[in-house]
Amino acid sequence: MSDFRIGIGYDVHQLIKGRKLILGGVHIKSHKGLLGHSDADVLIHSIADALLGAAALGDIGKHFPATDNNKDITGQELIFKVGNLITSSGFSIVNIDSTIILQNPAIADYMVQMRQNIATYLGIGVDKVSVKATTTDNLGFIGKEEGIAAQAIVMIK
Repeated sequence: MSDFRIGIGYDVHQLIKGRKLILGGVHIKSHKGLLGHSDADVLIHSIADALLGAAALGDIGKHFPATDNNKDITGQELIFKVGNLITSSGFSIVNIDSTIILQNPAIADYMVQMRQNIATYLGIGVDKVSVKATTTDNLGFIGKEEGIAAQAIVMIK
């Protein structure tokens, strides 16, 4: 296929005590983690939704419903399967641009590993993966450290 397509993804999960915080397949040192049926990796989920949307293949809820079969599925498993769906549908990934929206913890030291993980899981060059982070300046549920969100835009061809 030679048509370029763009997809947008968004995900948000609640922060709670007693869970690990996983972002981009990286365990982040934190006293809270994200609540979810899976590992709740909002970064991976937003990228997966963006890829599926760009290829007009639905969303992660369609492919990975909240059933026993998908209980505790890791972001790595999820994005690997989505990557296979994309390539088996005749597409290739041009680039991924993503943003994690959180107040705390600081994640700058983890960003390189997140990019490397995503590139590895999808079988693409790390130069095709951008991961950024921002805060909400203490505004809203994210600013109050009640949740973390992520958004992604992808281009496929």
